Order: sequence, then structure tokens, then C-alpha cells
Amino acid sequence: MLTLLFDGVAYGMLLFVLAVGLAVTLGLMNFINLAHGAFAMAGGYVTVLLMNRLGVPFLVCLPIAFLATALLGAVLERTLYRPMYARPHLDQVLFSIGLVFMAVTGVDYVVGSMQQNIHLPDWLQGRLPIEAVGIGKYRLFIIVTCAVLTIALQWILSRTRFGSRLRASVDDARVARGLGINVNGVFALTFAFGSGLAGLGGALGAEILGLDPTFPLKHLVYFLIVVTVGGTSSITGPFLASLLIGIGDVAGKYYVPKFGAFVIYTIMIVMLILRPQGLFARAAGR
Repeated sequence: MLTLLFDGVAYGMLLFVLAVGLAVTLGLMNFINLAHGAFAMAGGYVTVLLMNRLGVPFLVCLPIAFLATALLGAVLERTLYRPMYARPHLDQVLFSIGLVFMAVTGVDYVVGSMQQNIHLPDWLQGRLPIEAVGIGKYRLFIIVTCAVLTIALQWILSRTRFGSRLRASVDDARVARGLGINVNGVFALTFAFGSGLAGLGGALGAEILGLDPTFPLKHLVYFLIVVTVGGTSSITGPFLASLLIGIGDVAGKYYVPKFGAFVIYTIMIVMLILRPQGLFARAAGR
């Protein structure tokens, strides 16, 4: 049970890093970006190609994956996403879904449809010699890395000038511009950072989740569940929702494997009935 709990926490932390960018763009920027998983896939393929074809060390590939997907997000935000900010949500959904299928087709054409694998360094393979709980070295690495990212992200959003500018831009963009805030620049940087986090999550999750051109479609529902259950008014809700879903998914597949993802959808339905606004909703009156 302790081993399942540990693996569930690792999976939940990975889900959070993968989904937090979607929570930011949906909750703070009010934009439905269903192509978020495509950025995660891009980060995973950057890592796989650098490691398998160029021999780049794994730890070097991680920041490269973050920067590459952040740059890709910045370019696409400037050229494609920005004109869609003022469009209805249905237009945003159709636009981003179209990007997903274009990304799936493009990767399948360039790289192929085969499952991609990475060879982790020797020091990340195996488990630590602890009798009470089986602690996988790589899953422990994921927990530590994602915990540091979570703390840093919470600090940026709540304690820095950029975080206050972002909240001001979201609450009233017109007044924010009148105060001298570059709203477009704030949104561009936020979108790029969220895309970079997705790419980093894809790089970290390539070994656990697998990687192929259908990655954005297979895991999109998990990202949406995290954001829906956790709410979009803060990152605390998605963080706790990710842990809940990660532990529930791992335990459900172990104890009742025939039910598949039944446990996950049950958790989602119960939470939406009890807390339809999310685990941590912003105070009313906004």
C-alpha cells in the first residue's frame, strides 16, 4: 500500500506539471487551449531525439525541452493564439483541437508512429533498498523536481511583481494598460511559461506515460479532469486534484484492473457534484 501511495504521488505530481499550464491559460487568461498536450508531446520528442540520436545527457535535455517548448509557445502565441483571445470559447475549442490533429499528423509523418523510449541514467534506475516501501529512484526524482517547480510557481504568482501584473491584466486589461502594464507581453510570457512547463512534463513523463504521436489525444482527458476538479482560480486546487487523481488511478488499476479508468471518472463525478466550482474557488463578487 505504501508503494502504491508513493507511485500515485509521483504520478500525480507529474500530472500537475503537465496540466498546470492549461490551468493557467484557462483560469488566468480565460483561453481554452486544448492543444496543451501537443506542447507536452513536443518536449517529450525533444528529449527522446536529443538522447537517442545525439547522446545528450538526460539532465541536460530537461532544460532544453523546457526552453524549446517555451519558445514554440511564444511564437505560436504571437502568430496564432493572440487573435483568438477575444473569440468565443467554441471558436477557441475548434481552433486548438485543429492544432492537436495537425501536431499528431505532423509528428507521425516526420518521426513515425512507433512508441519512443528513453534510456534513463543508471543512477535513476531501480529502487532504493527500503523494506517498508518500494521507492523507485526515478519516481523520487520526479517528486522532488515537481515539488520544487510547484513551490517556485506558487511564489511567482503570489509574491512577485509579475504575478501581480498578471492578475491585474486578467481582472481588467483596460485598467492595467492604463497603469502602464504591457498586457500583451504579460500574456505572451505566461503562455510561453505554461507551454514550457508542459514540455518539461512531457520530457519527465516520456518514460512513465510513453510517447507516440497520439500522446495529446490520449492524455487530454486527464489534463481536463485535473483542471475541472481542481478549479482554475489558483494552482492549489489543480495540485491537490492531481495528487487525488494520481493516487486514485494507480490504486484503482492495481486493485480493480478490470475497471480501467472507472475510478478516475468516479472521482471526477463525485467531486463535481460536491464542489462544482472546483476544490478552491475564487471568492464571489469578482
